Amino acid sequence: MPNSPLRYSRYPYPEQPLHNFLKKSAIRLPNKIAVIDDERSMTFKELDEASNRFANGLGSMGIKKGDSIAILAFNCIEYVIAFYGISKASGVVTTLNPAYKESEIRHQLEDSQAKVLIVQSNLFENASNAIKNGGTVKHLISIGETNSTVPTFDQILENHSLEFNLIHIDPKNDLIALPYSSGTTGMPKGVMLTHFNLVSNTIQFINVGGQAAPKEDDVFLTFLPLYHIYGMNMLMNTPIALGATIVLMPRFDLIKAITLIEKHQVTVLYIVPPIVLAFINYPAIEKTDLSSIRFALSGAAPLSSELQTEFEKRTRIPCNKGYGLTETSPLTNADYLEPYLSKPGSIGPAISDTEEMIVDLKTGIIKLDSGQIGELIIKGPQVMKGYWNSTEATAQTIRNGWLYTGDIAYMDPDGWVYIVDRKKEMIKFKGFQVAPAELEGVLLDHDSVVDVAVIGKPDPEAGEVPKAFVVLKEKCTPEELIEFAGSKLANYKRIAEIEFVTQIPKSPSGKILRRILIEQERTKE
Repeated sequence: MPNSPLRYSRYPYPEQPLHNFLKKSAIRLPNKIAVIDDERSMTFKELDEASNRFANGLGSMGIKKGDSIAILAFNCIEYVIAFYGISKASGVVTTLNPAYKESEIRHQLEDSQAKVLIVQSNLFENASNAIKNGGTVKHLISIGETNSTVPTFDQILENHSLEFNLIHIDPKNDLIALPYSSGTTGMPKGVMLTHFNLVSNTIQFINVGGQAAPKEDDVFLTFLPLYHIYGMNMLMNTPIALGATIVLMPRFDLIKAITLIEKHQVTVLYIVPPIVLAFINYPAIEKTDLSSIRFALSGAAPLSSELQTEFEKRTRIPCNKGYGLTETSPLTNADYLEPYLSKPGSIGPAISDTEEMIVDLKTGIIKLDSGQIGELIIKGPQVMKGYWNSTEATAQTIRNGWLYTGDIAYMDPDGWVYIVDRKKEMIKFKGFQVAPAELEGVLLDHDSVVDVAVIGKPDPEAGEVPKAFVVLKEKCTPEELIEFAGSKLANYKRIAEIEFVTQIPKSPSGKILRRILIEQERTKE
């Protein structure tokens, strides 16, 4: 694979715990503001000390090396403290989507064997109901006051020392994060990310080269969720490693984002396609002062070259594209901002020390020449250890050291990659992965449904939305089924459309042939 300009090897990557990034920044820049959360802020020294206190609090609860601690919260300063406190306590952070319903919370807590659940007070009822009938969670910590006797986050910090004796960590083998991804099929699975994975990818990101490389004096606006790997490693760990400042938002709101950009002179904007659209469609965008922003980078879902160009025209902010997976910590590719290197429509070349090949779709073994379409496979220090408690899924995804992305792509002679389609049947809604099998399982619980198949239907704003093909055994309306499924699933998994059919196409072994349904759907467009 050709070497990319401005990207040089960073080997050997340091074998260090992730929290060393914070410790080093606290020593080097003790009084610089690390995190801003509305009217609250913390310096690097204060953040380091607070995470020490939290680590001691976990120790007092009996947390041992390798124990899983769950966080169910929107972006807030406590999230950052907890993440680094868990790292120092040699625990494993498993992050939950705040939109999850009780059954989804229960599945992840039980599957990850979480011992502690840190939960925002406005999500407390859902969370407490999810653990009501047993499970592994022994302790609850509330961010904010509740009507229960559960200790608050502030109380944990107040009652424990800022001095902390670090625990030995084996960075290449010990996990730091267990975010959940649906992978190729079925229920979401824990993605085992080691300290070495996240440390390596942070260094790779910092050294991405050219005008789009993040810097120490940057101000990051972090509205992308910290429970998602994009927010977690690129928009939390990276600025902390750099000594840059993070401005947190609990969730994206365009007017609030613009206000914060102007107030804090935000310099870098990491976004996803729906947010690109929000900026483009804002009527007063030309009158908005976004001059402090050096560049924007869009990731998590495909962004067309047309939208990229329109965003740049309307906002006057240079924009490039990146690519990655939860399974790769996440970053593997990024295009350049430099006009002489940028290639519209491409996700760019691989980042430092990342090998990529396009292989044939049938065997996954034959390396294809430039311009030929096949599956993108990746090797590098950022590739996950595997899927939690799922050796079969791990073996399917990682073969001979190569991670099979499930994305269909081609590579030009210079090494720039172009994503064409997805081999996986996952639905990608606004950057979130939605497993068709999970939605099918919910719909099959309805008394009127005898069979069902779910696919992703192209959508200009979301990328894809779930569409269900349903075989009924008794009369029912699409609206009834949509509401039924919606009551059991997070909003981003909501079924957008239902079509009643007489049968679902299947292979002789009974596997749903979703590709046939996808092709039929495309012919209707």
